[in-house]
Amino acid sequence: MLGTSKQDEQPRLPMQGIPQPKREEVLNLPRVHISNHPVMAHKMTLLRNKNTPTPQFYQLVHEIGALLAYEATASLSLEKISIETPLQPTIGHRLAGGIGITPILRAGLGLAEGFRQVIPDIQVWHLGLKRDERTLQALEYYNQLPHQVDMQVVYAVDPMLATGGSAIDAINILKRRGIPRISYIGIIAAPYGLLKLAQAHPDIDIYVAALDESLNDLGYIVPGLGDAGDRQFGTF
Repeated sequence: MLGTSKQDEQPRLPMQGIPQPKREEVLNLPRVHISNHPVMAHKMTLLRNKNTPTPQFYQLVHEIGALLAYEATASLSLEKISIETPLQPTIGHRLAGGIGITPILRAGLGLAEGFRQVIPDIQVWHLGLKRDERTLQALEYYNQLPHQVDMQVVYAVDPMLATGGSAIDAINILKRRGIPRISYIGIIAAPYGLLKLAQAHPDIDIYVAALDESLNDLGYIVPGLGDAGDRQFGTF
């Protein structure tokens, strides 16, 4: 019987044979927030549908981004401010300190726009990270972060938390700027990526609209929604 040569061996897929945690194993991780809002569930079903056209998909990403913004900003600090209503002076509140958002290009752009609907004066810092489809490692190709930072919080946003590589690298980059508080915002997470991010950065809050079942051998979230960048921008 002839032996198998190395040339005849099939190339190993990036997630093939790699153990993955089950969904129930990561549901109660500290500082992880998974939305259970009925409106979110409704919009997520529309987003996942393969027949949803690109314009509607992009609009849904905006709307989900706005919903996630309300959840993620619930604990922001406020300061008192004196104002006058049409009837009399009163004391109100405003957000204390700057707020930044870092969309991971390009798929994070739609989520960032959803945040800007909620907080129009938010600062937007762009960060380009590309996933190597063979190794699933994140490669930085663009960085437009300010040199001086004076923020109470910065949100890193990316629709899909799959293996966690891009999210971990993005948080590392933000931390090197001395930002005091960082949160991660995503639409769909796989248990594997969620666990990796929580282990690498236990000091950040993680907000996602949905937690899916697993990654396939190629490293894509299932059931997922496909490629979030392609579906937003029509580049199939």
